[in-house]
Amino acid sequence: MNKQLLLIAILLLAFQSLTFSQGSKYAGPYTSSNPISLSGVSNRTISNLEIVNSSGHCIQLTNCSNITIQNCKLGPSKNEGVYLYKCTNVTIVNCTFDHNDTGVFAGASSGVAIMNNDVINVQGPMPRGQMVQFAEVSGGGNRICYNVVENTLGQSYPEDAVSLYKSNGIEGDPIQVVGNWIRGGGPSNSGGGIMTGDMGGSYILVQDNILVNPGQYGITIASGHHISIKDNKIYSKQLPFSNIGLSAYKQYDIETYADTIMNNEVNFTYMDGQLNNMLNDGKCGTIYGWSTNKYNAYLNEDVLPDVIIGKALIQGVTTETPELTTDKKVKIFPNPAYDHFVVKTPNNFKNSSIEVYNISGQKLMSQPLNTDQTEIDTSNLLVGVYIVKVLNDNQPVDQQKVMIRK
Repeated sequence: MNKQLLLIAILLLAFQSLTFSQGSKYAGPYTSSNPISLSGVSNRTISNLEIVNSSGHCIQLTNCSNITIQNCKLGPSKNEGVYLYKCTNVTIVNCTFDHNDTGVFAGASSGVAIMNNDVINVQGPMPRGQMVQFAEVSGGGNRICYNVVENTLGQSYPEDAVSLYKSNGIEGDPIQVVGNWIRGGGPSNSGGGIMTGDMGGSYILVQDNILVNPGQYGITIASGHHISIKDNKIYSKQLPFSNIGLSAYKQYDIETYADTIMNNEVNFTYMDGQLNNMLNDGKCGTIYGWSTNKYNAYLNEDVLPDVIIGKALIQGVTTETPELTTDKKVKIFPNPAYDHFVVKTPNNFKNSSIEVYNISGQKLMSQPLNTDQTEIDTSNLLVGVYIVKVLNDNQPVDQQKVMIRK
């Protein structure tokens, strides 16, 4: 029995070591900049800037490709913090958005990855008011993951924290809305947490998000197919605008089928004080896994820490850039990577190796390292985020997230 308990403890620790921290890990310094507007630009990095714009967007990109926006503070602004139109392969990471009408808007784009950002008091109102909105975003490599949004009632006017409008991933590489923390919504009577299938959509994964008092609703499927909503936690107290926690509610005359809603935990109170946890209106076809969703009476506001903006820094995660240098001086670059990345280790690492895991904790690769630096071929990896663990003498010494792009 003791051996079994020890094995379980080891497995739990291993799983925890592969989890992500939510929100931005960068808090300055910044260089003040005028708003940026680019068209037809490729292979550009925008870093360490603070942009305020009382009359428009902070950053606007049109017909751009292979752009990274990192370590920036964007807002207050009249319009979006970042506005994308007809762009491909854009990564937005470790940024803080503060008092924008929407944090990030991406229209008619593909390969948009929005990772580890802090978003504060979205201003809206409708039709804006999102942490992130995808509108006719399509293809692979689209990610909205490990972001944090906090909207304080009376200081914000959000609509949907995440809105997926006419957006379609692909089989084997869905649009991923994973690991986000969402707190605060209202007073909109139509907005809420995560909206999927708005006027249609397909191949979408919504998983491991935590929502507290997100507004009128928690997570919903409005129409579309091959949409999966799994392992999320949704809580709301009684509010003047609170309605339903989790729903499959066909709002549009669009084919809706092959959707999954499973293993979610809900404790959601309607505006009249009665519980209103879940609704399946029966018009979305068979919802796979519906019976596995459950009311959790113990789920409450404490499911999120008191402080979620800047949480990664408060917990002692060092300020990072995508080419990350740790205390042990292990470097992994470039990040994002396309067909390879390089691992550079200190000279005193004599017997080192790496292991590469996907976000589910599955080991995909193991390879010895040279004493100085080693190039790792990533051409066989799909677009996405991976965990790279560095070992020396078979002992873990460092762990970093690497984004793979194509």
